[in-house]
Amino acid sequence: QVQLVESGGGLVQAGGSLRLSCAASGRTVSTYNMGWFRQAPGKEREFVAAISWIGRVDYADSVKGRFTMSRDIAKNTVYLQMNSLKPEDTAVYYCAADSRRGVELRKIDFGSWGQGTQVTVSS
Repeated sequence: QVQLVESGGGLVQAGGSLRLSCAASGRTVSTYNMGWFRQAPGKEREFVAAISWIGRVDYADSVKGRFTMSRDIAKNTVYLQMNSLKPEDTAVYYCAADSRRGVELRKIDFGSWGQGTQVTVSS
């Protein structure tokens, strides 16, 4: 079992940047597929980005070119660099992990979740 703790959320103006962090414990991120999801008020949780255990990254179309997901294996942490933020990016952002192999990143039913961190983008 892996435990996940997100940090880095906050309030930022449109056009600004934030970097979210997700620190993992119990297992190493290099053996897990890691994902970022978000949930806005009144909406369903949606996929944002994911990195496979071998380092392949996939992004939702809505964030492609603005967000970058990366990992630091030595720190056992994954990151989500968010640039050119828009008010519609406002949501609680969740980090997730799953050890399954051979499944398309966007179709993984992630089994471990963090508590979430709030991101608010003002217009």
